[in-house]
Amino acid sequence: MWEMSAVGYRRLGATGSLAAAAGGWAAGSLPARDPWNLWVPHGTATTVAAAVLAYAGLTLLLAAWWGYGRVAREAPVRETLTTLAWWTAPLLLAPPLYSADVYSYIAQGAMVLEGHDVYAAGPAVLDPGGPGGDAAASVGGHWTHTPAPYGPVFLVLARAVTWLTGGTIVPAVLGMRLVAVASLVLVVWALRSLARDRGRSESGALWLGALNPLLLMHVVGGLHNDGVMTGLMLAGMVGALRGRWVVGSALIGLAAMVKSPAAVALLFAGVAVARTATGPRARRVAMGLLAPGLVAAAVAVAATLLTGTGFGWLRTQGVAGTIHTALSATSDLGLALGELLHLLLGTDPDPVKAAVQRLGLAAALALIAHLAWRSLRGRPDPVHALGLALLALVALSPMVQPWYLLWGMAAVAATAAPAGRVTRVLVVLSLALPYETQPSGHTPAYGFALAGAACLLGVWLLRREKSPARV
Repeated sequence: MWEMSAVGYRRLGATGSLAAAAGGWAAGSLPARDPWNLWVPHGTATTVAAAVLAYAGLTLLLAAWWGYGRVAREAPVRETLTTLAWWTAPLLLAPPLYSADVYSYIAQGAMVLEGHDVYAAGPAVLDPGGPGGDAAASVGGHWTHTPAPYGPVFLVLARAVTWLTGGTIVPAVLGMRLVAVASLVLVVWALRSLARDRGRSESGALWLGALNPLLLMHVVGGLHNDGVMTGLMLAGMVGALRGRWVVGSALIGLAAMVKSPAAVALLFAGVAVARTATGPRARRVAMGLLAPGLVAAAVAVAATLLTGTGFGWLRTQGVAGTIHTALSATSDLGLALGELLHLLLGTDPDPVKAAVQRLGLAAALALIAHLAWRSLRGRPDPVHALGLALLALVALSPMVQPWYLLWGMAAVAATAAPAGRVTRVLVVLSLALPYETQPSGHTPAYGFALAGAACLLGVWLLRREKSPARV
């Protein structure tokens, strides 16, 4: 009887996705200017009603996702992919949801197209009436003057979209959504491959790693380039673990040229190489440590030279870390400690905060190295270790956004024990974090309250059910 339940969850989730997308037309991250007059404000009352509709739709989608997790392990892959298509389809034509970052992407693509140095200036340098001008006007806050923290591979994708659409807001956003959907397809392929190679349920892996509302809302709806990074990174791990480590390392290099955290995967691709190489142990370890990195470095240099964006990405990787986000434990702790010392001793709080952030990153690096060493010795599996390493990096990072959880969750989805502790934590966070951000991209106080309530509900549900998420 699983088919009846699965179909019901599929329909419930599609209804929720449709409601979230419909609410986004008035309450989403609307552009400052839209020459087509499609994505424009409709007044306070309409915006509030639309936001309520979007939140209600999100709740239905989360409920459907939770329910589908109870049958996902036994469901044929084709049925799970059909469910994914149903839940994704309503978001395809919606305006940007939960973030205005896509306007930065389009504006940066226009900057590359016009020959500006994206690593030295922000979208404010664009002509307001030229290609990308409307996107630049829609960029949020200080990002207007902030250099791009992304690698040249992603910038050349943004440049292509801007060139094809002339930078006009609606077609440019929809063009970036095609990139996001392509990244979702790549994630699906990689998840299936990794799960199948390990004898795990493909549908179970897809449920946690691709059907997850956190991914649907922030990659398909919000168009974050983390989807591109994750898809390329996981595809690279598939290649490395199947003996095609050169291709795999090259793909991971491309992923790092989208967003730098993907470079962590090189260490675990190296573990895979060392575990399968022949010869003395020292030679195998040396090959694992050096070979993938050298291939990825060659890809990075080639990508930078071919795209013509320059090597400025080497100095802009810390740009995001200058922004305080409430989800960053090290930033919160550093800020609190700095303010306390300021009150007691009159010291400057900023150096204290920076020191705590650096300690957090140092701890994350130590954990990553420990996981790689354990994996090299036999356990855990390199992909699972990669997932844990990325989760540790996010947890101890100076800047944390809800969608950063996706970096490690996709890897863990293909390898984690069905009802293991890591899976349970990720399930609860997946239920809670989507509430943290408004459809408009803002993070109000009530968003954290809703996320906290969802977190408590998720813990209660897990305790209540003997097998809450059999994947």
